[in-house]
Amino acid sequence: MATADLKDELNCSICLNIYTEPVMLRCGHSFCQVCIRSVLDRQDGGGLYTCPECRAEYQKRPALKRNMKLCNIVEHFLSTQPEVKAAGISCTYCVHSSVPAVKTCLMCEASLCDVHLSVHSKSTDHILTEPTISMDNRKCATHREMLKYYCCKDAACICVSCCVFGEHRGHQVELLKEASEKKKEKLRKVLEKLTSKREETEKSVQSLQDHRRGVQEKAASMTTRVTDLFKDIRAQLQVLEERVLSDISRQRDKVSLSVTDLIQQLEIKKEELSRKMTHIEELCQVRDPLTVLQDRDIGRVETDEGHGKRLQAIGDLDEVLISLTLQSALSSIVVDVKQSFSVQNLLLDIKTAAVDVAVSGDLKSATWSKTPIWAKNQQRFKNFCQILSFQSFSSGQHYWEVETSELGNWRVGVAYPSMERKGDLSGIGQNNKSWCLRLCQKDYLVAHGTKEISLQVEASLQRVGVYLDYEAGKLSFYQLCEPIRRLHTFITTFTEPLHAVFLVWRDGWVRIRN
Repeated sequence: MATADLKDELNCSICLNIYTEPVMLRCGHSFCQVCIRSVLDRQDGGGLYTCPECRAEYQKRPALKRNMKLCNIVEHFLSTQPEVKAAGISCTYCVHSSVPAVKTCLMCEASLCDVHLSVHSKSTDHILTEPTISMDNRKCATHREMLKYYCCKDAACICVSCCVFGEHRGHQVELLKEASEKKKEKLRKVLEKLTSKREETEKSVQSLQDHRRGVQEKAASMTTRVTDLFKDIRAQLQVLEERVLSDISRQRDKVSLSVTDLIQQLEIKKEELSRKMTHIEELCQVRDPLTVLQDRDIGRVETDEGHGKRLQAIGDLDEVLISLTLQSALSSIVVDVKQSFSVQNLLLDIKTAAVDVAVSGDLKSATWSKTPIWAKNQQRFKNFCQILSFQSFSSGQHYWEVETSELGNWRVGVAYPSMERKGDLSGIGQNNKSWCLRLCQKDYLVAHGTKEISLQVEASLQRVGVYLDYEAGKLSFYQLCEPIRRLHTFITTFTEPLHAVFLVWRDGWVRIRN
């Protein structure tokens, strides 16, 4: 019972909850600091302040002195009552009992229960929020008045005093609600842009995911095709190996059999010669001349040269035949790599050659000449030593290879036939109608329009592969070394037919490979 009585003594008469940071008026009554500040704020401007409990009057806003003794008592009481939980925000107008508030009116600076909310002003000036006891963030730090206006110049929320005689005097101001609606409108526009960008980002992510999936599927398909290809090659090579080894064995056995027969014949001949040699040796020991002269078994000894011819007839392993068999069989193994592009056999069009570009008789090579070679015409390039190919490409996928010099200057690429034939920007890669790979003073670059990109090339480019996919708008350059390297790929949209184009100068030269 004593604990309940003590709890009643420790309740603030305004919020009817246990004191929070209790402060004391000169009349001796104590209240929660937040509660009494709220009451005194509402009394501002009335010219008179009163104690909510004894109605003691003050001409000036009374100073609030913290009640240290009461603070200690509250802390000690709460420490001995762990089961007591902090109550929620109570209705400001229910002074005789603690009724939970459901809304707080920013205009009235009061919290309202359901009953008081039903009779509360419905004016739009009275802004309702979730229950709160802290109004400090809604008051001017200088004048302690409610923030009601928005200074457009300083982008700050201000009170009436700031607007009338404060530092924002004379500035353009708007009501908070009006400024808030304007800001919301800007935020909606920003939200629309962000939504649009997010959708674009989502599309980009989806596109990249589709591309990654496509690459994975293409890689899987190519892996299967290459695996099957090498499996087939291994099978054909195994058959070829067995056939060639069989031919070698057959030739070996044939030669071996012929040699064996010849050896047998020669062994018989050797025995006959041995017998004659023995008889002659015995005859040489006979002393009777008549016996020696009458012996008719000796006969004339003839030199037998037939075995040498027989060896030539037997022959040796026919290595040439075996090599030709291998070469023919290997070339007949069809490597089923289906190329999606056609390999081009380009020819140079001498009608477009600059007057100082020398062209070989097979129309494959171009070099720089110190003296003019050709008569001038409108199709020739004037300011740059360039030449176009006869062939043009307006669709499909195409590939050609070019040999290039290690010194001098050269360019390899493609161009529209409408590219200018004269002028400072008529060089391949220096306008929007041509694309090229170039060697310039030992530096390798790719160029289009006004943009040049330097390439990191470890070894000199002696052979270059050029791949064109017209519909896809791709132009790629490859260094044909070991291993093959892709140097650069241009991505664009082609709008005219394309010709291969070449530039040579000083010691530079190019040759189209068959």
